[in-house]
Amino acid sequence: MDEKEKMLKGQIYDPNTEILIKERQNCKTLCQEYNNIPCQNMEERNALLTRLLGQTGKNFLVEQPFLCDYGYNIKIGENFYANHNLIILDPGSVEFGENVFIGPNCAFYTPLHPLDFKTRNQGLEYSKPIKVGNNVWFGGNVTVIGGITIGNNSVIGAGSVVTKDIPENVVVAGNPAKIIKSINND
Repeated sequence: MDEKEKMLKGQIYDPNTEILIKERQNCKTLCQEYNNIPCQNMEERNALLTRLLGQTGKNFLVEQPFLCDYGYNIKIGENFYANHNLIILDPGSVEFGENVFIGPNCAFYTPLHPLDFKTRNQGLEYSKPIKVGNNVWFGGNVTVIGGITIGNNSVIGAGSVVTKDIPENVVVAGNPAKIIKSINND
């Protein structure tokens, strides 16, 4: 099994192999190109993101700048909106449902590093997926780490750091994010 296969399976892998370096460089080149497209040229922006990302809905808007590692591990649903400075580190999969709104300066990090310093110092890492349900709203400056699932209809308060799964229909906030209240969607 090569390092890319290990990465995609969430196993410990070496991200500094020739193929993974090249894929990250290609992705970053496309991100740079995307971020330099004039903001009013929506058709060109969306065409580039459709090429870069693993899956998109038909209706989406990602404000510039946007950065990611590979692109092909990111799936966004219909009516997706992300404000400025979205960062998605995606050696693991990151899936967003429909009607997801993301405030500015948010980050989604799937790569994790071993606690054992000897292994970590070898440059090895692993990843865990992030899955976001439908109708989720992220306030500004939210960070979500790998291995997290966020349930439908939930709200993540500004400045939160999400370190545990979030159930459906709740408001969470804080570092680490904790449930503040339930949402009645009737």
